[in-house]
Amino acid sequence: MPIVSTDLKLRLSGGASNTDPAASIGGAMSTESGGVITTAELNNLFDNVTGDESAAGMVDYRCVYIENDHATITWEAVKLWIATVSASTDSVYAIALDGGGLNATAEVEADEDTPPTGETFSSPTTKAAGLSLGDMDAGDNYPIWIRRTISSGASANNSDGPTIRFEGDTGA
Repeated sequence: MPIVSTDLKLRLSGGASNTDPAASIGGAMSTESGGVITTAELNNLFDNVTGDESAAGMVDYRCVYIENDHATITWEAVKLWIATVSASTDSVYAIALDGGGLNATAEVEADEDTPPTGETFSSPTTKAAGLSLGDMDAGDNYPIWIRRTISSGASANNSDGPTIRFEGDTGA
């Protein structure tokens, strides 16, 4: 049976028992069911921007893991990109692969405002331009970073955020 979407997980970092997106600033992958990020859920990774943060502008970071949770099949030639950019011109999102690579534990940052050391962020918007994670065997995971930049004086927006997409081929 091929890999299906339910075999692919996006999990918080912050330790094996973490279920709090605000604590997803590196470290081990969450193995809790509450540590899996679901789609179409507001604030499933970043919190609301306060009025003071909006006035001053801000940059914050989250680290998550992409996991091939299939029991036996390799997920091949995996790519990661930002499929839908933010509707707001006051926010920009970028992604980076954690320097540790496949099956590594991401570095831990002091807080959400501290950038990961040595990671190169970009904002690819197509699969062709996306970041390459290579092949992921059954049970493999890959840590990635997401950066959110809010312009100073940003206008309020009730539903801001990108759609991060990952895709690959099913091995036999």
